[in-house]
Amino acid sequence: MDKIYDLIIIGAGPAGITAAIYAARKKMDLLVVSLDIGGQAAWSGEIENYAGYQFITGNELAAKFEEHMKKYAVEMREGEKAVSILKDGGVVKVGTEEAYYAARTVIIASGKRSREMGVPGEKEFRNRGVTYCATCDAPLFAGKKVVVAGGGNSALEAALQLIRIADHVYLVNNTEEPGGDAVIREKVMSSDKVTVMNSSTILEISGNGLVGGVSVQTPAGRRDLAVEGVFVEVGLIPNSEFESAVEKNGSGEIKVNFRNETSVEGIYAAGDVTDIPEKQIIIAAGEGAKAALGAFSYLARNRGWA
Repeated sequence: MDKIYDLIIIGAGPAGITAAIYAARKKMDLLVVSLDIGGQAAWSGEIENYAGYQFITGNELAAKFEEHMKKYAVEMREGEKAVSILKDGGVVKVGTEEAYYAARTVIIASGKRSREMGVPGEKEFRNRGVTYCATCDAPLFAGKKVVVAGGGNSALEAALQLIRIADHVYLVNNTEEPGGDAVIREKVMSSDKVTVMNSSTILEISGNGLVGGVSVQTPAGRRDLAVEGVFVEVGLIPNSEFESAVEKNGSGEIKVNFRNETSVEGIYAAGDVTDIPEKQIIIAAGEGAKAALGAFSYLARNRGWA
């Protein structure tokens, strides 16, 4: 930990990668620390609302982000998970499971992860028919009956991918009607391969080694579905547990102002880990750019260059 960087970016999703590109163009000495590259963008199936692309898959967009960042020879520690942040004087120390790093500024862009339902059978059948990523695992369920739990954009996108692959899709939604973008919702609702079960919740997942069925509480009573896959899309949890110094809201999202500043000077945050009201790839990318420019201005004001 002898070296002190200008900037450490935690996370390499749309926010983190965009921040890295902007920081590299400012000639900042930076380090990116992330478990993976692409973040939630890589989980997405079809993307039709990212400016400049009428259609692109999540994997393709994540690959373009990565390619762009690597043109600047950004130093990166991939496969390392941040577990602590501590500010000591004018230096911020970032601890991972492997090492410690230090910088004069930090951008937290660690994103979110899938929320579990917490029902019997969910943990037992994880990776045995229960999955949290349709983009990753949908092809494994070709010709099979599956359940998608959830009613927001992520659930609708999962259902849209599965329509082309699975034999039938049950969308179990605990509200009166699915939410999400109208365009995606209409595509899902108009398919004869989808059964929408509104005001319903999953009670239990069962099977013998692999998922074989799901019990659902519907307004008409309990219903047992013979399915071989369960795609859990019931929301996301911010990856912010490692950071205890900055202020967060009740959901664990890091509070930021319009400059992406947190409650601790020199620590910025961007993307879905923050309390910004909309969670979209294009918004996360813009927030990452703002955070990098903010960190640069902070260093310039404080003459804290290495």
